[in-house]
Parts: sequence; C-alpha cells; structure tokens
Amino acid sequence: MFKGFREFVLRGNVLDLAVAVIIGAAFTKVVNSLVEDIIMPPIGLLLGKVDFSNLFVVLRQGTKAAGPYATLADAKAAGAVTMNYGFFISGIITFLIVAFVVYLLVKSVQRLGPKKADAPASTKECPYCLSKIPINAKKCAFCTADLSGRA
Repeated sequence: MFKGFREFVLRGNVLDLAVAVIIGAAFTKVVNSLVEDIIMPPIGLLLGKVDFSNLFVVLRQGTKAAGPYATLADAKAAGAVTMNYGFFISGIITFLIVAFVVYLLVKSVQRLGPKKADAPASTKECPYCLSKIPINAKKCAFCTADLSGRA
C-alpha cells in the first residue's frame, strides 16, 4: 500500500498541483494587496471618497449602542448585525483581477509552448467540379467523375 501511495505522490501531476497550490496561495496575498492597497483607493476616490470596507447595511441594531454607525468597526463594537457588501464588491474586483492575470499567464505559456500540429486533411477538392469530397474517395459524389487514377 505504501508503494502505491508513493507512486501516486511522485507522479508529475500531483507534484505540479502541489506547486500550483503553494504559488497560488502566495499569489493571492499579492493580488489582495494590489486590490486593497493600490486599486480600491483610487476607485473609492473617484466615487466620492467611498471606503469599500465601510459599505454595510445594519440588519439589527447593536445591543451595546444604537446606530447610526459611522464605520463598520463602530457597528461591530456595538454588537450590530451587519451585511458587509463593501467587502463583497472588493472580493468581486479581486476575483476579476486574478482571473484576468491567470488568463494572461495561460495565454503567454501557450504562446511559448510547442505549436500544435495541424490535423491531417480529411477532405480534398474534386479536380473537375471543385466540390469537397472525402480524401479516400475514388469517385466524386457530386459530378461522378472517376478519381481512381488521381492522388
């Protein structure tokens, strides 16, 4: 059983997946920082100094203090139940950026990789009527010309 497990773990796919998960975790921190620290502040500024982390709706007033609450931290400190849609918007933007970067990465790796060979032709043109016919046809289905002596 240990031998089978060792063979499974040492296969290329499992090691590739492990490396991808580790790099993905590190990449997530970089992208989150990019979104939260670089991209969201200008977007918030353009939208009228909106801080996305403080966009929330109070679902139930706090037990320690009643609203309105200036910030999400104030609402949490008061024990209010909130729906934090600002974090959701930030999460969507983060996802879109990650998806776009992964797309660009995959496209560039595909460009660098080996070119796919074109599939062999499965049809040819009849030399008489120029219709597309199967490559191994001995007679044209359209004009009934005999093609057995032609390549």
